[in-house]
Amino acid sequence: MPVTVAAAAAVLEAGHWQLYADRHRIHITPIARRSCPDCRGAGGWWTGGPFPEMEACGCWSERRELRIRLLPVPAWPNEPPF
Repeated sequence: MPVTVAAAAAVLEAGHWQLYADRHRIHITPIARRSCPDCRGAGGWWTGGPFPEMEACGCWSERRELRIRLLPVPAWPNEPPF
C-alpha cells in the first residue's frame, strides 16, 4: 500500500497536479508549472491600471479539475438538536 501511495504522489507531482482527499470526495486540481516562461511558477501576473487584478496563466488555468464523490455529505437538520 505505501508503494502505491508513493507512486501516485510522484505521478501527480510530475504532472503538476495537487491531490485533496477525504471521506466525502477526491479532488485533483492543476498547479502552476515552475518551468512556465510566462509566469515562472507564480500562476499569473498583475495587470496594470487603477484597479489591478491577477490574470491567471494558461499553464494551469486552462486545465480541467477532477472531482470524485465518495460518500454523500450529510444534510444539516432544519431544527436545532435540543
